[in-house]
Parts: sequence; C-alpha cells; structure tokens
Amino acid sequence: MHIISRKKLREFWESEKRAETPLDNWYRVAKKASWKDLTEVRADYPHADLFGKCIVFNVGGNKYRLITKIEFLKQAIYVKYVLTHKEYDLNAWKKDC
Repeated sequence: MHIISRKKLREFWESEKRAETPLDNWYRVAKKASWKDLTEVRADYPHADLFGKCIVFNVGGNKYRLITKIEFLKQAIYVKYVLTHKEYDLNAWKKDC
C-alpha cells in the first residue's frame, strides 16, 4: 500500500512521544500490505472500524486513533487524522468521513 502521508504520523509523534513506536509499527505493516477490502484489513487489525468512508484504527493499546481513507483499487491509504483518544471523542473528524 502507498501511504499518504507518513509526515502526518511523524508530526503527531513529535508531540506525543509514546505514539512513535505504535504508529511506526502500523506504518510498516500497512506499507507491506496489499489489502483488497475491510475484511483483509481486519485480518491484520481486528479492531479496525468503518465509519462512513473512513477506516479507523486503534493504535497504541487504544490510546490513539488513526483515521484513514483507503482506496483499495489504487492500493493507497490517505492518513486523514491522528488523534488522542480524547480528541477522537470530540467527533470533529466525522465531517470528513
């Protein structure tokens, strides 16, 4: 999968230092993946959820939420938001999904 963009992940973990390892691990798994649908995503990430057009990943033991849009035919993942659990609960991200 082509991930657009790692920069958003890096910017987040620069302010949330504990997020670096789990986000980097997610990046490495996703980059090597060739997911064709949500079922295949859930084979690697069983708690990945679909909300509208977005797929939400629980990262770092449920401390962070990674909001993505995945174009399975293009094999591309668009990183929309990286949020703490508290930021996620504000629901502002939902308007983009």
